[in-house]
Amino acid sequence: MKNNDFNFCSTQQYWRISVLVWSLFLFLNMPVMNAQSRLSVELRGGANFATKELSDATLKTGFGFEGTAAFRFMPHLSAYAGWGWNQFSADQSFAGTDMQFEETGYTFGLRFLHPFGESKLHYLVEGGGIANHIEIENKDGDIIADSGHGLGWQIGAGLGIPLGDHFRITPSIRYRSLSRDIEINEVKTAADLNYISAGVGFAWLF
Repeated sequence: MKNNDFNFCSTQQYWRISVLVWSLFLFLNMPVMNAQSRLSVELRGGANFATKELSDATLKTGFGFEGTAAFRFMPHLSAYAGWGWNQFSADQSFAGTDMQFEETGYTFGLRFLHPFGESKLHYLVEGGGIANHIEIENKDGDIIADSGHGLGWQIGAGLGIPLGDHFRITPSIRYRSLSRDIEINEVKTAADLNYISAGVGFAWLF
């Protein structure tokens, strides 16, 4: 199987795929309980902290941004999907010196948002999948390797702070995991990208 093909052979992928299947099932079959603010669009930026080496590369603190759209099909439960970009750098790595590692692709899953008692402040819990690839760029900005897209997963928690009826700030912390193979000069390297993302989102409610 080529690097740019999805790997559906691993049993570890089955539960990740099921997240998408159940998201679509609930999206299509569950009734909307409240007609207000069913749709939302969110832009999020944050800092990324790798929890382990990427193969032999020690990644520096990175950064990224993401845009998602969500549909609330139950009073406190939404299905979301979007696209994101995250970047890391390393002085030394299996790919060479002064390399940039960029993770880009799609995200999807479920988000639970519930108020603290009678307060307007909400707590947020989310989880789902990612369909991303890892590109490696040299210091001149040239792409020297691309892992191809593959499935990973993420979980997160945070707060929902309302700003009026149609806006919300969502500070949150996420954990992401993506495993891909990267081939450079016919040498294949297993790369596990695991990191914590601490960021703030700004959501528009419709």
